[in-house]
Amino acid sequence: MKKKLLSLLLTAAFVVSSLAGCGGTTASSTSGGETASKTEGTTTADGKIKIGVSIWSSTDVLGSQCKLILDAAAKALDVDVQYVDQAHVSEQVTASVETLAAAGCQGIIICNSSDTEMASAIKTCNDNGVYLAQFFRIINEETSPEIYQAAVDSKYYVGAVHENEPENGKKLVQMLIDKGDRNIGLIGWEQGDATWLGRWEGYKVGVEEWNAANPDDQVALSEPQYAGTSSEGGAKAADALMAADANLDAMIPAGGGGDPLQGAIAAVVKNGKGSDIDIVSTDFLPDLGERLADDSDPVAGESGGHYCDPLFAFMMVYNAIKGNYTDFAGKFENVEFPYLYVASAEDYADYEKYFVDQLPYTEEELVEMAGQSMEELKATAQKLSIEDAAARAGA
Repeated sequence: MKKKLLSLLLTAAFVVSSLAGCGGTTASSTSGGETASKTEGTTTADGKIKIGVSIWSSTDVLGSQCKLILDAAAKALDVDVQYVDQAHVSEQVTASVETLAAAGCQGIIICNSSDTEMASAIKTCNDNGVYLAQFFRIINEETSPEIYQAAVDSKYYVGAVHENEPENGKKLVQMLIDKGDRNIGLIGWEQGDATWLGRWEGYKVGVEEWNAANPDDQVALSEPQYAGTSSEGGAKAADALMAADANLDAMIPAGGGGDPLQGAIAAVVKNGKGSDIDIVSTDFLPDLGERLADDSDPVAGESGGHYCDPLFAFMMVYNAIKGNYTDFAGKFENVEFPYLYVASAEDYADYEKYFVDQLPYTEEELVEMAGQSMEELKATAQKLSIEDAAARAGA
């Protein structure tokens, strides 16, 4: 169960409907000047484009990273941005779109919780002539065919940016298996969240494939405990898992913006099991490098580094507003984005240099990205990696 060095893996992705994070309270903030009332094609009173961001939280670990890169893009392109934190509460998610449309936004990017919320979001944007793109999410064509078709038919739904969550789940399970863990406890955030369901699918597939190939070396995966999007919820869920299984040697807090993970870590350490239970999750913690270097710390690896995901949704909406993207109606634009995987302090040091100490894109590169075609933008998203960021930085 002690940490073994694994190489940093980079993978492109696709998902059933995606998120890496959750958490937060309802709030709203605006960057820029006053706004004029919304009509299609208008700008704000100061002449700028205005883009709204509907997000679970702009202040937790992942959400604050998203805000950092979005604010950098807004500055580079001279765009006003307004944030609404909706905590992945369904009513607040749909209301956030109405709020941003009424505030004069010509475009909105949204990290919704479930596909059903997108029916309302698409209608609101259609009614107000506001362009819309999802980040960390995609509408599931198989389980939500009518909502998917509404997105295809819309003149204002631009597309979705997302990760391959089932693949992410499989890789995290394998990370634990490779460390010798065989009894894995699972923590989800909101039961119907589309990203959570995608990750859970991957965890189960990873365990099933291992067990089928290794009949004498079986892995057990618990039913999930649900944490919501708070650290308190994560701690309670971890306590419940430890109480239910004395042989528990690993835990996956599936996500939720980082706060449930923090709570789960604290609970494991408080119970004196920091060296006995390995924890992997999605969403890089700010002190991940130090944790991975400490054998008494339960954190054994994470997937993350995907906070640029909303940047590409922002660019899609920006180009639609500018009239640069005009042929997305009648089809579903799907932008796949890669996760980074870290399982050692050495792995994290490389990530930190190009994604933490500095943003992976310069102001000049953000301006250049804004001029890319949809296909060029997809290719740019697909190749983002530590190696790519290092090469562009001249390393």
